[in-house]
Amino acid sequence: MADTIIEYEAKVLDIDPHELARTIVDKGGTALGEAALQRRYVYDIDPNDQSRWVRLRDTGSKITLTVKEIASDDIGGTQETEIAVSDFDATNTLLGKLGYRAKAYQENRRQSFLLDGAQLEIDTWPRIPPYLEIEASGRTEVLRIASLLGYAEDQLTGENTTKVYDRYGIDLATITDLRFN
Repeated sequence: MADTIIEYEAKVLDIDPHELARTIVDKGGTALGEAALQRRYVYDIDPNDQSRWVRLRDTGSKITLTVKEIASDDIGGTQETEIAVSDFDATNTLLGKLGYRAKAYQENRRQSFLLDGAQLEIDTWPRIPPYLEIEASGRTEVLRIASLLGYAEDQLTGENTTKVYDRYGIDLATITDLRFN
């Protein structure tokens, strides 16, 4: 069954991943393992509406198919409907038979932590500095965890990855294959 949830998450850009990992653990956080390679295909639902898209993602331990809908760049501005699937390549093939063509293949590395009930992800993407993603049960919790780590609300953004790339002068929509070298 697909669950639809509102994601309460924010990013802190341009972080030092090693220093931040140490800080998270020093604050009582738990590292959930080594940085895992994630791979994904991204598909347009409507090429004229960039606020909605389909993502097929393989985290190395789980494969999911998700519809993402962005209402705003604020914390809690994204709605996700997601299901687990069993085969990354077969699901991509099935989506193709339904008329979806991947507009991009993307990779990133993710190091995951738990801290005070929040999920913390240190994400490293090709061509941009690493960033922290804080996901919690609500906006107030996201802000509390950020503060615990030493970040003020004005240091957070709810922007999606495409807009983060824009900040660095890179139009992610023009990159159809984003991989680590």
